[in-house]
Amino acid sequence: MKTVRLTVAEALAKYLAAQMIEIDGKKEQLFGAAFAIFGHGNVTCFGQQLKNIEDKIPTWRGQNEQSMATAAIAYAKANQRRRIGIATSSIGPGATNMVTAAGIAHTNRLPLLLISGDAYVSRLPDPVLQQPENFEDPSVTSNDAFKPLTRYWDRVLSPSQLMHTLPQALDTMLDPATCGPVFLGLPQDIQGVAYDFPEVFFAEKVHRIRRPEPEMVVLEEAKEILMQAKKPLIISGGGVHYSLATDELADFAGKHNIPVVETIAGRATMLQDNPLNAGPIGVTGSDSANHMANEADVVLAIGTRLQDFTTGSWTVFKNPEMKLVSINVAKFDAIKHMSYPVLGDAKTSMTKLSALLGDWRSGDEWSAKAKAEADEWKELVHRRTHPQEGDLLPGMSSYAEVIGKLNKSMEKGDTVLTAAGGLPAELSMNWQNYQIGKFDIDFGYSCMGYEIAGGWGAKIANPDNDVVVLVGDGSYLIQNSDIYSSVLTGHKMIVVVCDNGGFAVINKLQNNTGNESFNNLLEDCRRPDGELARVDFAKHAEAQGAISEKLTSVDEFDAAFARAKEADRTYVIVVDIDPVSPAAWSKCDCWWEVGLPEVTRNEHTAKKVADWEEGRATQRRGV
Repeated sequence: MKTVRLTVAEALAKYLAAQMIEIDGKKEQLFGAAFAIFGHGNVTCFGQQLKNIEDKIPTWRGQNEQSMATAAIAYAKANQRRRIGIATSSIGPGATNMVTAAGIAHTNRLPLLLISGDAYVSRLPDPVLQQPENFEDPSVTSNDAFKPLTRYWDRVLSPSQLMHTLPQALDTMLDPATCGPVFLGLPQDIQGVAYDFPEVFFAEKVHRIRRPEPEMVVLEEAKEILMQAKKPLIISGGGVHYSLATDELADFAGKHNIPVVETIAGRATMLQDNPLNAGPIGVTGSDSANHMANEADVVLAIGTRLQDFTTGSWTVFKNPEMKLVSINVAKFDAIKHMSYPVLGDAKTSMTKLSALLGDWRSGDEWSAKAKAEADEWKELVHRRTHPQEGDLLPGMSSYAEVIGKLNKSMEKGDTVLTAAGGLPAELSMNWQNYQIGKFDIDFGYSCMGYEIAGGWGAKIANPDNDVVVLVGDGSYLIQNSDIYSSVLTGHKMIVVVCDNGGFAVINKLQNNTGNESFNNLLEDCRRPDGELARVDFAKHAEAQGAISEKLTSVDEFDAAFARAKEADRTYVIVVDIDPVSPAAWSKCDCWWEVGLPEVTRNEHTAKKVADWEEGRATQRRGV
């Protein structure tokens, strides 16, 4: 067997560069982007090796470890999990800064390769810089914090371990059933150790995403359940996107006349003008979808985790006889709430199930109801996105109004992206799907700060089209340095900053549960008397190299957006949003469980809690 003598860092880089993925019959680099902040724990060995493979895996300089890892996640999502981003840091704080990003990837079932420096295996120089010593277990370092938030974790203690751990790490990220973040810890003294590796270990390898097929006996049973349905309903989740099954979804629904509703991750899996698209489901959804779910007797959930915002904390299915069939590659998700699980790829499973169903179709009355409900929702969206004079505070807009303007101004191929605060609900509740995909909301981890960093990563994945980031003032202040990253690297974004003076949606929740406004809106924070200090977001963005403007009226938005489209670098538009008027917020008929006090001495709060708890009456308890 021929061998080649390489250091651990050199072998790792060489292996990663040799991994390819087949996309539409063409070979691409599996790892299409690396994001790095170098420190003493990764610059001397692994960092240098990244430079040596830049012709295959370009490395982009991050400004913050969490945000650069977030950019890597958005890069993978924009590539529908078919290409993966790498994020590498030094040891200690640089590494733990990426723990939050691991949580985003884990919750959303997205691939991410995290590589951090680690303490010395020899322990001779201990305690080293940025090493918190564990008094009970000397093998524990900061990097152990990644364990609960990764699908695969390893610390490389010997060069030979690479030959075991790297294939396992890749398989974890590429298998649709286990897809998620991987962490590799590289002790500083091990990175430079040399070893005689088999040359074949570094041979080019072309990967293909598995499409596990469901068992025929399982499909037969699912067919029988569906054929007994009078009011079947499909819930389309993010797995439909990742399976590249949007055409199959439209074909399946059309052939069998089954209405479709979308989760947040499943938004834009079906065009809005499809008469079977009944809208988004759940707390952040539409009355149209929720009314359909209320009556459904069989629910076919495809590629969804069925989180609380989808199910209304399991109150949206009000038919006591409802049966749940779940198509999912992950057993963990497929068996939830005593569903009938169909373990398999969404595209393959729908095709095979449709063949078994033959010419069976659900009744026209049920599909007509879906269209009528959806038409009512679309009329409501029009009213929300076109507020009347007096609905909002003077000089202010609403999230929905801004979203409506974006919806008609964006071009085919452009991506809209947001993550936290009030924007995920407003975007999901009001967006009309004029194209398949190109829609990204992190509402799994709902991480403040995903927005701008995610926009940077999505733009790297889609260099020929615009990425439009919707971000609130709160998320902007938490993480904004990738405005500079995008200018530095030439990845232009359009960032719309919706400034409502604080954490307005949490203020709304605070009030809706009977509490007084406190520590959410800026005006309700502990501060000295006098003028309220406000951030000039336009100047702040300009200081990072972006072009920016602050609107004096939302009537200026269309012209500002046109200027942003023509700009040669990242463009930031700032618009003031009404935080308190009832018309400033979209809502739908769906309950959500939040933690409330069983005992209170405030009568107003007690009444609000009692009213809220009435929604629990239809909650399905584990079934």
